[in-house]
Amino acid sequence: MQRRHFLLGGLAAALPTLLAGPVHAADEGLAVIAHPGLKGLDAETIRRAFTGRAVELDGQALRPVNLPSAHPLRQRFLKALLQQDDEAYLAYWTVRRYIGKGVPPAELRSTAEVLDFVARTPGAIGYVDPAELRAGVAVVLRR
Repeated sequence: MQRRHFLLGGLAAALPTLLAGPVHAADEGLAVIAHPGLKGLDAETIRRAFTGRAVELDGQALRPVNLPSAHPLRQRFLKALLQQDDEAYLAYWTVRRYIGKGVPPAELRSTAEVLDFVARTPGAIGYVDPAELRAGVAVVLRR
């Protein structure tokens, strides 16, 4: 009898969490954008660009840009595309820089700056919330 009560009590305690469902889609949306002239980007090429393993695509220099490390959209991007948190990503770039294998992508202060930079810079790649998309950039990936 006590065991049944314990199990039912545990189920009752977990029920609100189970019924809550996923986080709102607006909290998880992500659009990877590129300069309209940049063709042939896929998820793997994007990963390689943001980790310094791809520096050009079809002769075009790649210019990935990040948001600041505290920005929630950066956290979503790192988790969705690189399967890393910010601490691991910063550690990765610390080692890469130390051994002379490049520098991390430039950081821009806001998604508005990312949109402007990507729209006017050939080879630029960034990420924004899908609700902020506007003309002048190409959406290459949505998550």
